[in-house]
Amino acid sequence: MSDFAITFLGTGTSAGVPVIGCECAVCRSSDSRDKRFRTASLVETPEMVFAIDTPPDFRSQCLRAGLVRLDAVLYTHAHSDHVLGFDDLRRFCEMENKGMPIHASPSTMESLKRVFSYAFHDGPVAKTYIRPLPQEFDGPFVLGETRVVPVELPHGRYITNGFVFYRGERKVLAYYTDCHEVPPEAEAQAEGAEIFVLDALRPAQHSTHLTIEEAVEVAGRVRAKQTYFIHMCHEVSHAETQANLPPGIFLSYDTLRVEV
Repeated sequence: MSDFAITFLGTGTSAGVPVIGCECAVCRSSDSRDKRFRTASLVETPEMVFAIDTPPDFRSQCLRAGLVRLDAVLYTHAHSDHVLGFDDLRRFCEMENKGMPIHASPSTMESLKRVFSYAFHDGPVAKTYIRPLPQEFDGPFVLGETRVVPVELPHGRYITNGFVFYRGERKVLAYYTDCHEVPPEAEAQAEGAEIFVLDALRPAQHSTHLTIEEAVEVAGRVRAKQTYFIHMCHEVSHAETQANLPPGIFLSYDTLRVEV
């Protein structure tokens, strides 16, 4: 039986797909794999359930997934398409009458506290309010029986955090979204993972994201057992793009669940 699973709650870039007011072939596509909420994922282990990012679509993602339990949240960075569903965490605090551990780098935590200042304060909090429990990381940390190793990735003028997840000695997942390159040390951290999730925005160059071609090159060096691209825009047709990817490399899509 699997002891680790990832579900892709959303696989799209900041505008989502379809894009407002767009009549391109992908935005008009009837293929459900071309419908992309903003990027987020859910990780399940026997002892914990945790999310990676809470985008503006987080409420809809949770309803679609039938999610009734959440034990923690990991944040890659504080851009709006990855954090603006933060307040939807309050329902999980209410259902289980508990605080929500929030794992983020010091800079990301500072941004969360600024944007959601109403949520971070001392004193009593109503049961129906969000109760964040800030957990800043500056190195590896543990969630249940999963060891998490943060990895810094360049994202334009910013640094995002990728995460490498271990179950015992198994490197079960390397999760690298929102980056325009993967430095050698980050490639080494991900090398040989059972699952590698990697940013792959579109075919054309972009200043803050990997292209499909660049992502394929990174995946070839990392040599994971399975690689899934994420954070695609409406220039990426699922069926057409998948048909041209090398063996072992796949486009993720909303609701896809992968177990190892």
